[in-house]
Amino acid sequence: MVGSSHEALHRIFQKDPALLTRALQRVLDVPFPEPREIAALNVDLTEIEPVERRVDTLLRAETDEGTYLLVVESQGKVDDRKRGSWPYYLSYLYEKYRCEPVLIVITQSSATARWASRPIRLGFPGWHSLTVRPLVLGPDNVPVITSERQAERDVPLAVLSAMTHGRGPQAPAILESLASALRTIDPDSAAVFVQFVDSCLADPQAKQMWRDLMTAIQYFWRHPLAEQVREEGREQGLEQGLEQGRAEAKAEMVLHILEWRGIPVPDTVRKRVSACTDLDQLELWAQRAVHATDAAELFAEE
Repeated sequence: MVGSSHEALHRIFQKDPALLTRALQRVLDVPFPEPREIAALNVDLTEIEPVERRVDTLLRAETDEGTYLLVVESQGKVDDRKRGSWPYYLSYLYEKYRCEPVLIVITQSSATARWASRPIRLGFPGWHSLTVRPLVLGPDNVPVITSERQAERDVPLAVLSAMTHGRGPQAPAILESLASALRTIDPDSAAVFVQFVDSCLADPQAKQMWRDLMTAIQYFWRHPLAEQVREEGREQGLEQGLEQGRAEAKAEMVLHILEWRGIPVPDTVRKRVSACTDLDQLELWAQRAVHATDAAELFAEE
């Protein structure tokens, strides 16, 4: 299992390497040539035993214009040591493979994104012997995908959106649209993406909402992460059969969305939602909860 947001943020590009070039083209508007083939390479850049250096993810992209090495670094915070390690990675990779290296940094922090996007210049003012210009993907340029149709068109990009925007007022709509889109792809790939998102959600309420959404998807119960969720459910006395468990999880999800958005939930609303066992009705209420300004709006047309 992916155990951290750092790991998930770069491993998503190992799962779908083409997502990286799509992100460069569509998000950063970088005219990267369309690859014919992309392959993952060994990330170990160690030269001598005492000094170990590893990039997070390394991909080789074959294009009509040449072969490129895509160096992906997941960055959680500002780290001035990267001023030395990133130029080293690029020069070492060029010497080893004789291919043009491209550095891409991905982060969940706007402040870290601004820091990482600054060019690294080695030399003296007016005469730089080496300049490194990272391409940065972060919350300020990765699209916010809140539409189910848009999420279904490019599920990996919707996953990246959830991973970088998993906090803030738009998180419920992002997670809800992604949950629906995951039903349109093969279960094994979807289960991997579920794990990536779960690892990146630092906000406890957003993480709980995501797990509530996932327990309502039947295939998810085959994934290792589901065992953790099921165990938590057993401890709370929530798992009483699969169908009943799905309804309870969906009802909890509706209430979590309202509470996470700061909307008061009266006891009458809570009791009505909790008592409902109709999954279609609960799904409708969940969609309304994402946009409602008052809990009573769940039942506006009934």
